[in-house]
This record gives sequence, C-alpha cells and structure tokens, in this order.
Amino acid sequence: MSVNIQDLVDAGIYPDADAVVREALRVLWQERPGVRIDVAVFRYINEPISIAKAAAIAGVSFDRMKDILAERGVELRLGPKTVEEARQELDVIRRMQT
Repeated sequence: MSVNIQDLVDAGIYPDADAVVREALRVLWQERPGVRIDVAVFRYINEPISIAKAAAIAGVSFDRMKDILAERGVELRLGPKTVEEARQELDVIRRMQT
C-alpha cells in the first residue's frame, strides 16, 4: 500500500504539502539519530562550523563529535591556523562582548 503527500492533504490531515514535508522531516530528525550525525558531519566538512556546533546539530557531546569526525577520517579544525585567523577570532569575541 502506498500513500502520497496529496492523499494526506486531501484527507484533511495536513493543510498542505509543505506541512506534510515539515512533519516528515521532524519525525525523521527525531527518530533517526544517524541522520542528525550525517548532517552534522556534512556541515562540518562543507561549512565553517565548529565542532561544538556540529555536536549540537548531531545531538551528541563535544567529545563524542570529535570521535565521530575522527572515525570518519575528517580532519579536525582546532583553533586558528594562522596569526591572522587568531586576530580575527579575537576581534569577533571582543565585538560579542560589547
């Protein structure tokens, strides 16, 4: 038996297709922790997010996220690589404090 998005809308269960998709993604996110981890790893590799941010996305601790990244062969970005990056981070921190 197959149900499609429009069936759920036509039955009055959801107001529109977007609502069906949002609910499906919410349930997927809650019920499949591996999906959260895969998304966190993908974003860590492809975006300038921190390990802490990746851990929050994945729903795991900072240390566990480091382990997951290492297990998958992802190079960890720990701290600035250059003096200029360190200065930029310091500037950001100073601006956040004001």
